[in-house]
Amino acid sequence: MWYANARVFTPRGSVSGCFEVTEGRFGRILPGACPDPAAVDLGGAKVIPGLVDIHTHGNSGADFSDGDPEGLRRMARYLAAHGVTSFAPASMTLPYETLARAFAAARQLHDAPDPGCARIVGIHMEGPFLSETKKGAQNAAHLRLPDFSAFEGLQKDCGGLIRLVDVAPELEGAVDFTRRAARLCAVSVAHTDADYDRTCAVFDAGASHITHLFNAMPPVHHRRPGVIGAGSERESVTAELICDGMHVHPSAVRMAFRLFPGRICLISDALRCCGLPDGPCELGGQTAFLKDGVARLADGTIAGSAVTLADCLRNAVRFGIPEDEAVAAATLNPARAIGADADLGSVEPGKRADFLVCGEDLRVLRVFVDGAEI
Repeated sequence: MWYANARVFTPRGSVSGCFEVTEGRFGRILPGACPDPAAVDLGGAKVIPGLVDIHTHGNSGADFSDGDPEGLRRMARYLAAHGVTSFAPASMTLPYETLARAFAAARQLHDAPDPGCARIVGIHMEGPFLSETKKGAQNAAHLRLPDFSAFEGLQKDCGGLIRLVDVAPELEGAVDFTRRAARLCAVSVAHTDADYDRTCAVFDAGASHITHLFNAMPPVHHRRPGVIGAGSERESVTAELICDGMHVHPSAVRMAFRLFPGRICLISDALRCCGLPDGPCELGGQTAFLKDGVARLADGTIAGSAVTLADCLRNAVRFGIPEDEAVAAATLNPARAIGADADLGSVEPGKRADFLVCGEDLRVLRVFVDGAEI
């Protein structure tokens, strides 16, 4: 099937023309008039790849860490309806047995995907190898030192679905853990008070990612560049950014895109309260409160977001990020960060035909997964 009269975002720039979908994969992408007179006319709409959210905890009252397969399906349906076609749900800092149940639910949906749902492409294991000093909304009662054996067991039980595992570089054993875990998945620096040298040590050991840049880490300082300075120097390091307008100031968003050119991954970091009215919600054994679009713990700590990745994409453009860069940050960059970019994340021949038809303001109008509209 051909789709015509569209502005198609590709890794080499936008193309005003048409594109082909064959057996759930992208075919030819051509400028100008479409060779098929029966093509679907998209009326000049923007076509971007399906969004890839590699850090989302929940929505619609469900949380990945609940370990509830039906709740996870509800999350996946909501994500798809809002333009996310692939995702890696993120766990909280919880006991290993609780994580194992959540990871088993992810494997179940991964192995038997439901129509109309976003595709699970991995798991983001955010805890428990984090710093108490920078724990943020993570539950301190379940924090642990890096434990490769525990991680390896969880990875094996879920069939290798963990694509990101987080670690605070200053913790005892972090370098050795990183060296071993990096052979199995991407390792991300997160929830840390580490200085520049300790951070460099885990990057040298194989870490390649930074979880929610600026949040739950020391600020950059001209004499103490810390995590941000260490990561910005390495072209192999990608960095997440919560662009909800609450977690990171618009100026810092622009700064991040300059410090990490082509390496920013927009994320939602959404909680179960996403899509719900204001009120309390459970978060990793703690209570968070959603009010005026911001979720906080009782002590005022910002707990996570209540927005979609599509909201974050539009915010990035509104904050001054060029459209092409913002779209890549919500699609190809996160797919690349978890090693899934050979199959998804961009409109290119041979890749999965996951795409969004958007209005001029990038508001999602239609969603396609594997070439089929949902």
